[in-house]
Amino acid sequence: MLKLNIKNETSRLRAVILGTAQSNGPTPTKSEAYDPKSLEHILAGTYPLEEDMVKEIEAFNQVFEKYDVEVFRPQIIENYNQIFARDIGFVIDDVFIKANILPDRERELDAIQYVINQMDPTKVVRPPEKVHIEGGDVMPWNEHIFIGTYKGSDYKDYITARTNMYGVDFIKEMFPNKIVKEFDLVKSRIEPRDNALHLDCCFQPVGIDKGIIYKSGFREEADYLYLVDIFGKENLFHIEREEMYHMNSNIFSIAPDVVVSERNFTRLNNWLRANGFTVEEIPYAEISKQEGLLRCSTLPLIRD
Repeated sequence: MLKLNIKNETSRLRAVILGTAQSNGPTPTKSEAYDPKSLEHILAGTYPLEEDMVKEIEAFNQVFEKYDVEVFRPQIIENYNQIFARDIGFVIDDVFIKANILPDRERELDAIQYVINQMDPTKVVRPPEKVHIEGGDVMPWNEHIFIGTYKGSDYKDYITARTNMYGVDFIKEMFPNKIVKEFDLVKSRIEPRDNALHLDCCFQPVGIDKGIIYKSGFREEADYLYLVDIFGKENLFHIEREEMYHMNSNIFSIAPDVVVSERNFTRLNNWLRANGFTVEEIPYAEISKQEGLLRCSTLPLIRD
């Protein structure tokens, strides 16, 4: 039996689901793109190759091995993208919540059913259909739960709007003792530099009291200031538009002082090291072409 425990983003990791790029399928067509960054690379002929993405995820897996983390992998679905495990579910405290994802990604949940079968069935929840919520938008942070959403009246027109206010309300009802705070994110169907697909595309805590933030990812300045109040401006690493595009806020914490980051994130990685973090640098630039990075590829199950 897996004893789930996730209270925050950075405590020592013990068990995780890591996505897979094996049998990833052909390059999608223009009409199949889920996000503007994938579309950009499909049109440019630079969409990532399966063999390159397999190598990148394997480098990530080796870091988990180094730190003695138990790693589960999805069962392989032929010709299917299963890299972004974060989208399909998430853990808060000891509860596993299945995401209501884009309908044609439902099979990804089936591929981790063998892991779900090892959980206490009374602690596995599927929200009602009107609730849209994906793991990239949900960040447990001790007594807080931060949630990315999109409050525009044109929500249904945006394939990049992944978590709705029903999702926020659902989490508030499930965790009445937590401070649930939603953040209205900037969305774009066509310009990846102006699209915060999930909250972790413009914000992520690191360590005990620090964070990485992209101010322009928030539609309301008040939401950005809410995080500044909690963390303190001096503890936040502010990324720029191009850094946000390359997903600098989407790194992954193995422990309060150990971070896995993309090797090209020079400015960020130097800041992390200057602040006492061990930075495990790996190549992940090909996977990032699909508007997802290290946090997106993981579904943490147990942290100390």
